[in-house]
Amino acid sequence: MERQSFITERLVIRPLSDEDSTFMLELLNTDGWLKFIGNRHVSNKAEALEYIKKINGNTTIHYWSVCMKSDLQSIGMLTFIKRDYLAHNDVGFAFLPAYAGKGYAFEAASKLMAFLRDQKKIAPILATTIPGNTTSIKLLEKLGLHYEKKIMVEEQELLLYSTTPVK
Repeated sequence: MERQSFITERLVIRPLSDEDSTFMLELLNTDGWLKFIGNRHVSNKAEALEYIKKINGNTTIHYWSVCMKSDLQSIGMLTFIKRDYLAHNDVGFAFLPAYAGKGYAFEAASKLMAFLRDQKKIAPILATTIPGNTTSIKLLEKLGLHYEKKIMVEEQELLLYSTTPVK
């Protein structure tokens, strides 16, 4: 899939770049990321840059930085990843705490989902979350994904969501 940028009413969504290392360092160490996604052991800007390079060097992983249109400050990220344990790609999102509850995640993820739906070969679109992440579950449902089943990944229970029934 080609790395593409998107624009919404309030946001610019652009491919993650080396310039995002300070932002990624902050995001990867937020309480929400650590609790719901997991520790990536990125503790300084150099490690954040290496993390970005690793992501951008893998053709099965796509990350976008979500920026405020007004000043291009990064506030969150979107992901579209082909994981070994899923038959199809999954979509994900994470935002800095200061920007939670303001509709930015829905605005950004809706734009990405519309683009992915337009790519007829990309279906179904999946998402996973841990059972206690009620904010993520509500957003997935608002985006039109529905609960499929529980799956176990590395001894962790995840909830699988899909845009269409998974066979």
